[in-house]
Amino acid sequence: MIDLKTINAVLGEFEDRGISRETMVEAIESAMATAYKREYGKREQVVRAKLDLNTGTISFEQVKTVVDDTTVRFPIEGEEAPEEHAHTHAYHESEEQLAEGELPRFEPEKHILLANAKLMKRDAQLGEEIIFPLEPQDDFGRIAAQTAKQVVIQKVREAEKLSMMEEFGEKKGEIVGGIVQRMERGAIFVDLGRTTGIIPYEEQIPGERYRMGERIRAYLYAVDEGFRGVYLRLSRAHPKFVVKLFELEAPELASGAIEVKALAREPGSRTKIALASLDPHVDPVGSLVGQRGVRVSTVMSELGGERIDIIEWNDDAAAFIKEALSPATPLSVELDEAGHRATVMVAEDEQSLAIGRGGQNVRLAAKLTGWNIDIVSTGGSEVAESDGETVAMTSADEDPAEAAGVMPTESVEVIEDAVPEVTGLSAEEELTELPGSDETVADAEEDRDKAKDE
Repeated sequence: MIDLKTINAVLGEFEDRGISRETMVEAIESAMATAYKREYGKREQVVRAKLDLNTGTISFEQVKTVVDDTTVRFPIEGEEAPEEHAHTHAYHESEEQLAEGELPRFEPEKHILLANAKLMKRDAQLGEEIIFPLEPQDDFGRIAAQTAKQVVIQKVREAEKLSMMEEFGEKKGEIVGGIVQRMERGAIFVDLGRTTGIIPYEEQIPGERYRMGERIRAYLYAVDEGFRGVYLRLSRAHPKFVVKLFELEAPELASGAIEVKALAREPGSRTKIALASLDPHVDPVGSLVGQRGVRVSTVMSELGGERIDIIEWNDDAAAFIKEALSPATPLSVELDEAGHRATVMVAEDEQSLAIGRGGQNVRLAAKLTGWNIDIVSTGGSEVAESDGETVAMTSADEDPAEAAGVMPTESVEVIEDAVPEVTGLSAEEELTELPGSDETVADAEEDRDKAKDE
């Protein structure tokens, strides 16, 4: 007899944790059946328990499956039954290892022949289960009770895991909020209520610092089922984190009136996002910027001041590349379809703006558009080549030696030849005299005038 008041209180508490009453009743029945088999049952016996929540009583029954010689094999005379390993727990059903195509061994405790089954039930068929009631018992030993406890714990863990997989599986791809629990080996553990999420080091925004007890929001990008439970992978550096933040601020984006066509991001530094409007009456850029920039400012504040460039999508590749290089204003764009490369001409005073600090602007533009972009100024003095990952600086017209501050050999020879005509001294005398001379500039000019008169 079970105390119904206690059992109902326990079932209600587990319901608050997301585990249904039916699941807990099933766990209790499985635990009681395991304890009964451990204390009073026989090897290979299949025992089931039924809990009556109205009376608090538990009934036990043995289950046998109807078989014949086509579904099982009968042991040969002298064949011994397989030994049960000592480390096998009672709540783990032992499984016979069968070769391919081999039939299972007939076990009298869990099998009943079809002919015998028809004596008890006229319409018995192969595979059907025949129920045999067992004597009720309520006095279990310590080992049986401990075994039942382990079964309940195992069932509860499995039910909690399934419940969390269903709950957070629906939240996958959304923003979740929690409290920073602890930092360990660069990873941040976030308390999400029923479970804990992890923000790996590579998914954090560079430069951000977090304190224990601080509230934090992140993008849930993976729900993994592990041996010890459910692992939730969070990210603040994921590109879709920016999109989801804008969906919270801009109803036009959340409703689908605006579509994000492309996004390139360097977390903590800068993001470029390209939008297209599915409604001709909705301005995509203005919707995300908001009145006086309030919407984009809110998102930038959540990202720690990360700069965000919002541009409008254009099916024309040249026009789209021009927009992607904002805030610079390119003069012209030449496309090389074969090499998928675009050469962009900009004014000389906007060259550094188009390239960006460390080549960041042109690099993000290349990622956003999918084109390799070369920046050329009208002066032709410098070219920025971007393949979307790196930016290489090369010279268009300058001599590499001049760019490095080294004087070419021909220039030295010309100066040496001109020295005698100016000073009246040989090149060797001039080069050896000047470094050790104490004359002032005025004296040097006077000597040069006298040399001309002579």
